[in-house]
Amino acid sequence: MTVTHGRPRTADITDILVAHCGLDADAAARAPAASLEELGMDSLALLELQAVVADRWQVQIPEQAAQLSIPAVAELVARQTVPPDEPVPPRQRAAPEPPDGPDAAGEQGPGHTENGIVIAAPLSLVWDVTNDVARWPQLFTEYAAAEILRRDGDTVLFRLTMVPDENGVSWSWVSERTADPVTRTVRAHRVETGPFEFMRLRWYYTSEPEGTRLTWVQDFAMKPTAPIDTPAMVDRINANSKVQLAVIRERIERIAASGTSGGTDE
Repeated sequence: MTVTHGRPRTADITDILVAHCGLDADAAARAPAASLEELGMDSLALLELQAVVADRWQVQIPEQAAQLSIPAVAELVARQTVPPDEPVPPRQRAAPEPPDGPDAAGEQGPGHTENGIVIAAPLSLVWDVTNDVARWPQLFTEYAAAEILRRDGDTVLFRLTMVPDENGVSWSWVSERTADPVTRTVRAHRVETGPFEFMRLRWYYTSEPEGTRLTWVQDFAMKPTAPIDTPAMVDRINANSKVQLAVIRERIERIAASGTSGGTDE
C-alpha cells in the first residue's frame, strides 16, 4: 500500500473521485480491484481526476488510467510525486494566462462569451447579493454547494459543487475571484481547470435607468481531450448563462421588493 505522511494515497484518490467525479464510495469499497471504467467513471470524470491530481501533486495521469484500479492509480501517482509530498497552496500559483497566438488554444482558437441582463434593483443590492458566494446555491439553480476555502481581502477562494446531472454525477472544482467595489467589477478564474485549458471570467455592474445591468464575460479554451470542443462549450455557456441570469434577476427583484438585504458571506 502506498502511504504518504501516514495517509494511504489510495484514500486520497478515492476522496478525489468521490468529491469531484461522482464515485460511489460504497461500490468502490466492495470492488477494490475494479477499474475506474468498471466503477462508472467516464471520460469527463477522468479529465476531472487528471486536473485535480495535476493541480495537487503536479503529476500527469495518462488517458489509459480508466483501465486501472484505484490502488493502481494511487501507485502511479505516488511513483511520480516529488518529495516533499505536499500540495502547493493555491495562493502560490499564478492564475493561468490565456495562451498567445492563434493556435495556442487549438486550431479553433479560444472561446468567448458575453451575456447580460438588467435587474430592477439598486446596484448596491445586486452587488451584495451576487458576491455573496456562500449563498450562491440559493441564487443559482445549478449549484448544490459553495464552500469558502480562504479569504484575503476582496479575494475569495472557494469550491463549487453542482447539482447532480442526469447521470447522478455532481461536478466540483475550486475557483478564485476578486471583487473590486470601487470599479464594480469582478475577475475570476478556475484554479482546478478540469476539462478547460483555462477559464477566466469577468463580471461588470453598471447603473441604468431601469436598474442595474449585470454582464458576464468568459474567455476559455477546452483541452484536446475534453468530451466537447470549444465552439460547443460556447453554445452551452451562452444557453446556460441566459437561464441563470433570468433566475438571478427574478430572485434579486424579489429581494428588492421585500425590502430585505441579500445577506453577505462574511
